[in-house]
Amino acid sequence: MLPDVVTEPARQIPVIRRTEVLVVGSGPGGLAAALAAARAGVEVTLVERFGCFGGNITVVGVEGLAWYRHEATVEANGIGREFEERAKAMGAAVPESQSLSYELDSEGFKLVADALVEEAGVNGMLHRSFVAPVMDGDRCAGIIVESKAGREAIMAKIVIDATGDADVATRAGVPAFKTPVEEMQAASVMFHLAGVDKAAFMAEVKADPQTYKDWSTGEWKVKTDGKEDDMFSPFLKKPFAKAIEDGLIPKQLSTIAGTWGAMHDTGELTYMNLVHLAGIDGTDPDSMTRGEIEGRRQAMLAIEALRRYMPGCKGVRLRNFGMSIGIRDTRKIDALYNMTETDARQQGRFDDTIGIYPEFIDGYGVLIIPTTGRYMHIPYRAMLPKRVKGLLVTGRAIGGDRIAHAATRNMACCAVAGQGAGVAAALAVKTGRDVDEIDIGAVQTELERQGVRIR
Repeated sequence: MLPDVVTEPARQIPVIRRTEVLVVGSGPGGLAAALAAARAGVEVTLVERFGCFGGNITVVGVEGLAWYRHEATVEANGIGREFEERAKAMGAAVPESQSLSYELDSEGFKLVADALVEEAGVNGMLHRSFVAPVMDGDRCAGIIVESKAGREAIMAKIVIDATGDADVATRAGVPAFKTPVEEMQAASVMFHLAGVDKAAFMAEVKADPQTYKDWSTGEWKVKTDGKEDDMFSPFLKKPFAKAIEDGLIPKQLSTIAGTWGAMHDTGELTYMNLVHLAGIDGTDPDSMTRGEIEGRRQAMLAIEALRRYMPGCKGVRLRNFGMSIGIRDTRKIDALYNMTETDARQQGRFDDTIGIYPEFIDGYGVLIIPTTGRYMHIPYRAMLPKRVKGLLVTGRAIGGDRIAHAATRNMACCAVAGQGAGVAAALAVKTGRDVDEIDIGAVQTELERQGVRIR
C-alpha cells in the first residue's frame, strides 16, 4: 500500500539569477513595484507564473482600473495613472461607461506591460511559479520557482511579495489573516462579447437607465452613503430575472447580474462582470477549479439570457473568457499597521504615507463612490510584515480589516501600494538597510519625483 505522504530526496537547486530587488507577481501592484524600483536605480527581476504581465488586468480580464473616477476625485496618479495613459497612447483603451476613466483592453495591455518592463530595464521572467522562499535565518533571501526548466532559485537583497495571496510571506512564516470561505467576497469569471447591435443596445440603456441603487436587488444588499443612489451604473439584472422567470436560468442562480464596461462600435461588449461565485477559495486549487467550470457555465446562461431578453443582443456571441478566475479576497498579512474601516471611511492620515487613494470602497456589501474629493493615505507600515526581514508585501494582501480591504484591494490602489513598495525596496538596497529601517522621508521624496501625490 502506498504511503499517505511522499518524502522527496534532498537535492541541489541551481541559482539562476542574483538580483537586487525581486518582485513576485506582476499584477498592478507587482508591475508598479518593479517599474518604480527600476526607475529608482536598482536591478530588478519580475517573476510571473503566466505568459504575460498585468495580473488581474490581462489574466482575469478586469479592465476597469479607475471606474470610480469623477470630477472631484483626488488620486495619487503615479504609475497607476501611467498604465491608463500609456494604454490610451498605444490604442489599448477606450472611454469607460460610468466614469471619467478609460477602460483598458485586456489583450492590448499585454503589449503595454511588455513595453513598460522593457523600457525600465526590468528583467522579466514569465512562466515561472513560486514554490518556496529561500530563508537565511529570519530573512527572506530569495525564492524557489518551478517551470518547464525544473526547479530554480532566484536570490535577492529585497523580495516584494505581490502574489495577491501573500504566498511568499505566509510560507516564510509571516502571520496572516485569511477570511473564512463563507465570508469571502465572491469570485468572478470575466468574459467579453461580440456581435452586439450597438445602436439598439444603447437605446435600451438610455430608455431604462440603471443606477447604483439597482445593485440592491434580490440576493444583493449594497449599502451606500446615499449620494451614489441615483448615479448611472451600466448594470444588467432584468434580462436575467426574466430568464429565471421563464425557466431558462435556475432560480438559485439569482446572483447572475452585474456590469458591463464599454460598448464598442465594432459590436464588442467588454468587461462583463456578471458571474459572482460565493464560497470560492483562491488559495485552494480544487475550489478554484470548481469556480472556473461553474463560472463558465453561468456565463453561457447569461449570454443566452441576453440573446433572448436584451435589445441589441440577438446575435451576441462569446468572444473570450479571462485566462483565470478573478479572486477578490483571501489572505492579508498581519502588518506592523493594519488599516481600518475608520481609515478608509474617515480619511486616514499617516506620517509614513506612500500615496493617497480616493474614498472608494467596493466590497462586503458597501459601495462608496469618490465624488467629493475625500481620500485616505496608504501607510508604508501596512506593507511591512512581522517576523521576516528583507520582505515587503504589496497589492491586495496588505494589512487591513474587511472594509479597508474593500478599498485597498482595488487595482488602482494596488498600483499605489506597489509603487511605494518598489521605491522603498530600491532605497533599502542603496543604503544597505532593511526595509523596516529605511528613511521614510527619502522614500516620499523619490515617490514625489516619480509623480506620486502622497498627501
